[in-house]
Amino acid sequence: MMEWFGVRGSRGGFSRVLGLSVLAVAAFGVVACGGAEDAEFPSEQIEVIVPWDAGGGTDQTARQLASAAEESCGTDIIVSNQTGSTGAVGFQAAANAQPDGYTVGLATVEIAMINHLGVAPVSPEDVRGVMQYNFDPAALSVGADSEYETLDDFLSAAEGGEDFSIGTSGTGSIWHIAFAGMAQEAGVEMKNVPFDGAAPAIAAVLGGQVEATSASGAEVAPQVESGELRPLAVMGEEPLDILPDVPTLEEEGIDWNSGAWRGLVVPNDTPDDVVETLNECFEEAANSDGFQEFMGNNGFGLEFRSADEFEGYMDEEFDRFGDLIQSLGLGQQG
Repeated sequence: MMEWFGVRGSRGGFSRVLGLSVLAVAAFGVVACGGAEDAEFPSEQIEVIVPWDAGGGTDQTARQLASAAEESCGTDIIVSNQTGSTGAVGFQAAANAQPDGYTVGLATVEIAMINHLGVAPVSPEDVRGVMQYNFDPAALSVGADSEYETLDDFLSAAEGGEDFSIGTSGTGSIWHIAFAGMAQEAGVEMKNVPFDGAAPAIAAVLGGQVEATSASGAEVAPQVESGELRPLAVMGEEPLDILPDVPTLEEEGIDWNSGAWRGLVVPNDTPDDVVETLNECFEEAANSDGFQEFMGNNGFGLEFRSADEFEGYMDEEFDRFGDLIQSLGLGQQG
């Protein structure tokens, strides 16, 4: 009887201990789950969506930046290429992602253009800015044997009725829009001759098919260095390091600057603190010696804007390009 009570007592004690243990484990599980939700961002892998093909300039800069940011952001970062429709596929994928900061889009200047061109109904209004890290101004260049020594010579000839053709990487491309904006500001007319990329446009200048080309400084730098091309002006606020003796349009009295830019964006509903964290850790990566060396060695310009500044800049570019594209009759999204 005493043994039975002893067993009974042991079972009752074990049950109480077991019950307390279950409650403790359950409570720990609740705390653990809450801890996962409340873990400091970022605690998971980040994906960067690049809207252009692997191996191109945008893809290269994105992969270099992502690699540097793994240390500053404290997590793994992968790059995926989602291409098509002049960047629209990738832009839309970034805009439609979960707004938790774990999907970041690589935005290029085309996000401010393609809606106006009727390519796709996507614009800077669909995303939040995180950080701009690059700007590559357009450069207007003629052949080294051209009779036009300066931009003033070139524009004076155009004002006098000279029929100029400008080779670009395509109708509606940033290099077309850049020179068209310059011509409009200068009050002259020039014809766009589209090619399948900058290389054939440059070759057309060298072959005498067109009088000049509008392309990035990095794209014309090899031919400038070899003595085949003569750059007349760059369309940035400052001279280019890779074309140090070439004046800006503003120095030539033309109030216009334009070129390609790159930056990071996230979906609109991404929380402010997450955007701030992304801005800080990616900016630290962009300021790293390795990234800056890569950009300089490959002719990519460095230009930084914080989240709010970049968002405002994209909106300004959208409005500015809208007016210009409409005036050029290139089509507008309805």
